[in-house]
Amino acid sequence: MTIRIFHNPRCSKSRTTLALLQEQGIEPEIRLYLDSPPNADELRSILKKLGKTPRELMRKGEAEYREQNLNDEALTDDDLILAMVSTPKLIERPIVLANGRAALGRPPESVLDIL
Repeated sequence: MTIRIFHNPRCSKSRTTLALLQEQGIEPEIRLYLDSPPNADELRSILKKLGKTPRELMRKGEAEYREQNLNDEALTDDDLILAMVSTPKLIERPIVLANGRAALGRPPESVLDIL
């Protein structure tokens, strides 16, 4: 079974989630999503597994969110997904994929539910 984490080593929640997985004896495949962002189809699949809308997965506090006017309610899900693909910093992290499911590591312990 492959377990993957969309990881940002500069994020404390991401580091804590990775450490929690490793404490469970799991060495996940680490995807540095800022360097290797998911494409639109991957992101749609992740959103479906998370049961979240694109807006729910966005980091609304980022300057890029305001600069790109992403709070505009007229934007479609596809518009928001494309914004996350082109500006991966907007994607909430960390995301763990395991067993055909996904979990957001906020709080980090929530990823244990899908293992």
